[in-house]
Amino acid sequence: MYIKQEKMGMVIISAVISFIVILLWAIPQYKVWTQELSGKALFKEAEWSRQIAVEEARAKKESAVLEAEAEIERAKGVAEANDIVAGSLEGNEEYLRYLWINGLQTNEMQVIYVPTEAGLPILEAGRR
Repeated sequence: MYIKQEKMGMVIISAVISFIVILLWAIPQYKVWTQELSGKALFKEAEWSRQIAVEEARAKKESAVLEAEAEIERAKGVAEANDIVAGSLEGNEEYLRYLWINGLQTNEMQVIYVPTEAGLPILEAGRR
């Protein structure tokens, strides 16, 4: 009976030693496996962040192009309006003079500078 107990003790000791050896092998393997998974997750996150940054940059570029096109269209409209106004003012010198005189009568607080022969305005002349 003593021999059976001795063999049983050896089996238990060899099982414990085997378990410890397996743990000593498995723990580093598990750490490597978890680090690999962590690295893959970080890589995917970096990849998604890069793709998001690229898409945001594309959206900004498209927005800038569309804003520039809109500004060009506005400028064309202003230029066309200026041409229309300039065309309607040609040959209407009497009407423009009438508007100028009429404006002088309605606005008393306005200072008007009149150029002289030297091209310099008379400042403060006859101010009341």
